[in-house]
Amino acid sequence: MSAITAAGADGLTIGKLSQLSGVNIETIRYYEKVKVLPTPARAGNGRRTYGPTETRVLVFIRRSRELGFSLDEVRALLRLGGPGKASCGEVREIAAHHLNDIRLKISDLRKLERLLSKTVAQCTGTTAPECPVLDILDIRQAPVTVPKRPQPGDLRNERK
Repeated sequence: MSAITAAGADGLTIGKLSQLSGVNIETIRYYEKVKVLPTPARAGNGRRTYGPTETRVLVFIRRSRELGFSLDEVRALLRLGGPGKASCGEVREIAAHHLNDIRLKISDLRKLERLLSKTVAQCTGTTAPECPVLDILDIRQAPVTVPKRPQPGDLRNERK
């Protein structure tokens, strides 16, 4: 991680960093708090200061999150050294796990779409004592069980 996160102190304020990176100020503070983004240098007045390296790391985090990578996955990618430094095999493993998670979500969404489509088709739209849409949402009705699948990060926690 040191290659991509070496401290740079060009004196950017958190507001300017937010503008340059497209990341909300509160999100930047959160990333620092949860140690995804390194603790910034402080100016003499105590304010955070950032440089091009921090900007690059923050944009890397933002893009990773846009692609659906969890914070644990982002941490793992940064620990590998980030762009230009990471082992392609290790990055591939993280990306392959993420791709599998996406495929599972797509499968779940397709099942949900079929169930909801069938239920909506049964709905007449008139006032009735029983509504198929409300029935599938009501816990007192026959619940739809969805098997628990591994959560993102379950297999990757050992990389922390």
